Amino acid sequence: MALIKTSRRWLAGELNRLSITGILLGVLFFAAALTPSMVPRSSLVQGGVAGGCLAIGYGLGFLLAQAWLFLGLPEAKDRPRHVLRRIISALSAAILLWALWNAPGWQDDVRAAMGLKPLDSWSYALEVLAVALFVLLLLLALARLIGRIILAASSRVSRFAPQRFAVLVSIIIVALVLWSLVNDLAVRTAFRLLDSSFREFDALMEPNRPRPSSPLKTGSVESLVHWDQLGRAGREYVADAPSAALINGETGFPAKEPVRVYVGLGGGDTAEARAKLALEELKRQGGFERPVLVVITPTGTGWVDPAAANSLEYLLHGDVASVAVQYSYLNSPLSLLAQPEYGAEQSRALFLEIYRYWAALPKDHRPRLYLHGLSLGALNSQNSAGLFEMIEDPISGALWSGPPFASSLWRSVTNARNPGTPEWRPEFRDGRIVRFSTQDGSPAPGDAPWGPMRVVYLQYASDPIVFFAFSDLYRRPAWMEEPRGRDVPPSLRWYPIVTMLQMAVDMGIATGTPMGYGHVYAPEHYIDAWVSVLDVRDWPPDRLTKLKHDLGQAMRAEAEDDRGG
Repeated sequence: MALIKTSRRWLAGELNRLSITGILLGVLFFAAALTPSMVPRSSLVQGGVAGGCLAIGYGLGFLLAQAWLFLGLPEAKDRPRHVLRRIISALSAAILLWALWNAPGWQDDVRAAMGLKPLDSWSYALEVLAVALFVLLLLLALARLIGRIILAASSRVSRFAPQRFAVLVSIIIVALVLWSLVNDLAVRTAFRLLDSSFREFDALMEPNRPRPSSPLKTGSVESLVHWDQLGRAGREYVADAPSAALINGETGFPAKEPVRVYVGLGGGDTAEARAKLALEELKRQGGFERPVLVVITPTGTGWVDPAAANSLEYLLHGDVASVAVQYSYLNSPLSLLAQPEYGAEQSRALFLEIYRYWAALPKDHRPRLYLHGLSLGALNSQNSAGLFEMIEDPISGALWSGPPFASSLWRSVTNARNPGTPEWRPEFRDGRIVRFSTQDGSPAPGDAPWGPMRVVYLQYASDPIVFFAFSDLYRRPAWMEEPRGRDVPPSLRWYPIVTMLQMAVDMGIATGTPMGYGHVYAPEHYIDAWVSVLDVRDWPPDRLTKLKHDLGQAMRAEAEDDRGG
């Protein structure tokens, strides 16, 4: 009993030490964090987001209260303050319980938009609460530790300066020291460890992907690129190419073996060396003798989306060549943070090598040249080709899927969209150069005239990697305006600060959605985009519908097998 009484006294003392302003603002942030966002969340992720937002809200409320005291503004007297504290505490508890009660339903709104089953309400809410409280306590402990360091520093500085000035100086000094430690020590060490682990993973040889026996394959004995130099993603890309027989069996048309050229980071010490090797291997395999050549910029790990590659090759009956070069071992978000210049450098070097050789060929004896990239690959692919160097001899077009929010070309076109068209599916001028495609295809009529170059952006309204913006911190984003995409729930709302944090977390889990939503692009939607970009006309509508269904079913089954394994 004595232990229980002591614990109660300690808990009461701790609660009295908490900022009542911080509690109210923290609970409001907590409730906002549980409302729908773009991507369905597990209880672990949702609890982490909610706990983090609760801590941020509490911190802001605490700082506001401290600023009030620091400025010497009037305070409430003891008795009114105690009454106000009890009212705010009761209100905060009611808001917290209301938010937890509604949290599963809010998540089900997002899940329903993506065709997922509803959650188990009680277990989900309890798990979210448990994780949120753990995160909150962890962050509060860290904040108190930093506060003690600031107080210790200010006590020393106050020997030589006024008290308030000493506090401000101490806060600045501690903030700079912590930032330096986190940025220079923790972050750099973490990136080195991640790069090392991704490098080792990339080197693993898959037992179900033996070295190609055909001399016309990259990595074969006759190839200029050794099988070990392709990396894991490159070996997957080359080995999983559909055969001519497989394409013929699906389409019913005569088919060829598609040409897939890939060079991993082990293929050369510099971006230029790897690009030159890719060009020579492409020439060796007769890539420039095909009617269509696609220069692909892979994602951060070097991965090429099979949904994009397979739909391209089936549509063109295998009579197509593609070439890609790896530029990183890290996945796209980490590569974007740690080494963004690598992707731009490599994609630029590859484009220049391919384009210069292609431009020197007779115009009636060379393939149509296209660009493609997904995610970080789309960003770097957009930056690979210079407008002025192509004015006299332009390429035929590009398909960029899931372009990250940092894509300057995508952003400029989106911002210049025709009035009245939504940000998630904009229309740009008369559609002669750039069009946008979603799950429902392009809003431009199929018979609308194209110009000499065709550019299509494939994007989903539910893709946070495309629509994240730092301005979400203080401004309602344009993609929330009506009409909304059908994969964005109507119950999704904007909240200052919280929405940006939700979107930031959603970016990290955007590849965990069902295919056809978030950042997982489906082959049937790639087919619509490729048909538009390539001006494919030899497919009857019913056969095209069957191809979409078959490729979609096959890739979804493969994705389920991967999850099960």
